[in-house]
Amino acid sequence: MKHVLITGGAGFIGSHLTEAILARGDRVTVVDDESTGRVENLAAVRDRPQLTYIRGDIGEPRLAARVVATADEVYHLAAAVGVALIARQPTDTIRRNIYPTELLLDELLRWWQQGKPVKCFVASTSEVYGKNPKAHWTEDEDLVFGATTRARWSYGASKAIDEFLALACHREYRLPVVIGRFFNVVGPRQSGAYGMVLPRFVDAALAGRPLIVHDDGQQTRCFAHVADVIATVLELMESPAAPGRVFNIGSDRPVSILELARRVVALAGSSSPIEFQTYAEAYDQDFEDVRRRIPVLARLHATVAYRNRYDLDATIRAVIDARRAASQP
Repeated sequence: MKHVLITGGAGFIGSHLTEAILARGDRVTVVDDESTGRVENLAAVRDRPQLTYIRGDIGEPRLAARVVATADEVYHLAAAVGVALIARQPTDTIRRNIYPTELLLDELLRWWQQGKPVKCFVASTSEVYGKNPKAHWTEDEDLVFGATTRARWSYGASKAIDEFLALACHREYRLPVVIGRFFNVVGPRQSGAYGMVLPRFVDAALAGRPLIVHDDGQQTRCFAHVADVIATVLELMESPAAPGRVFNIGSDRPVSILELARRVVALAGSSSPIEFQTYAEAYDQDFEDVRRRIPVLARLHATVAYRNRYDLDATIRAVIDARRAASQP
């Protein structure tokens, strides 16, 4: 039985990861400050004796030292999330993304140098590619950010620093770190409060409200069900070929945001209209977006056997079904 530490374990992805690791028979300690996560996300496993839940900030040195000291494996998911939150709070975004990662890596290095190997998964994001103009992105593409006067790029830049730190620890000390760049992970329990598009669309469709599409809706994204993403991450952490490397994780099947809205309306059996909103109205005057975001998954598929089992329609249905179930008295 391993003792697994999950930072951000009460968040959307973190709660699903917590359930999966408990299901395989390991003990889990979750640390979450509940800034965007919710302890209710862990309702199905909250009373399990193998789960220890700590409401706290993993950026607090004494807490970080205490929880890393007993861990056999670490999944670092705690971070600022969502375009809307980033646009509103760029300072907090930068601090919450960089300092806790540095602190965790320092603690892991300390134990590594004392002969205790603790493998760590660091969750990164497709945002690190910035506005790279290529149609498809491999893990070794250049990172292309906009001006520092545009706060939107602070998120990708800060997560890139996390990657640099983790890779430096592997390069210099051979610390066993695996980096996963998530591409639009979606599924049950995801909140639309921070700009996530699919839960926003589903909530609107089920309530009969207009689905608000930003700009012209021709932006393309690839959406992966959280269950597929979790299965991939767990297999990566078992692979001896994964440490010291970066992996795109998600789906590589693109869909326009406008088409996504239409599919949600159809699958929900809704009569909601689709309306358009400028980025300036949704966020602020200096907001920039990326027209296409499509990963190349060749490195991932050469390393793990798992393949995504949910197509887009099945993923949308899962979100709709979860929202309907949550609204039942």
